[in-house]
This record gives sequence, C-alpha cells and structure tokens, in this order.
Amino acid sequence: MIIVDKETFEAEVQQSSMPCVVDLWGPQCGPCLALMPEVEKLAEAYEGKLKFCKLNVAENRRLVISLRVMAVPTILFYKGGECVARISGDAVSIEAIKAEADKLV
Repeated sequence: MIIVDKETFEAEVQQSSMPCVVDLWGPQCGPCLALMPEVEKLAEAYEGKLKFCKLNVAENRRLVISLRVMAVPTILFYKGGECVARISGDAVSIEAIKAEADKLV
C-alpha cells in the first residue's frame, strides 16, 4: 500500500492511470486499525489491477475536508481521476470494499 498525503495525493490517486482504492484512517480509530490488515491483504490480491493507498486523516486535515470525508473509516474509489464510489462509517467492511473494488477492474 502506498502512503499518500496532501503533497502526493493528486499525483498518486487523481492522476493515476490505474484505478485507486484510498483507505482514510485515523490513529485513534479502532475500526480503522482493525480493518487495515485486511485491506493490506486485498491490496496484495489486486496487485497490478488496482492501486491501494492509505491516508492518515489526523495528518492531512485540509485534504480530508476537501474530500468531504466526515467519518473514519472511509474508503474512496477512484477511476480516471474521479471519485466514483465511497463507503463510510458502519458500512465499511472487507466484503463491501471487495465488491466496490471488483467494479473498478
């Protein structure tokens, strides 16, 4: 997984030729930390088909606000530079992430 921040988000996600899955997480977010190992396994499974990135919301507040993210965990799905789907809060599960990821490939 690629760690992105306000400096690299545009280049790594919005300008990527490959569809991207962005995991927005916080260091104080229990569900985020519990989900992370599963998301990292998904990243390995989709290697070469999808780019998986993670964004620490605590260190990138302005970017998070500009993305209109109000809760963590939030997973954003990008294709062609546009956010085409999002899963947030209680709706986030590894099954839901996989279902949206499958739509991107």
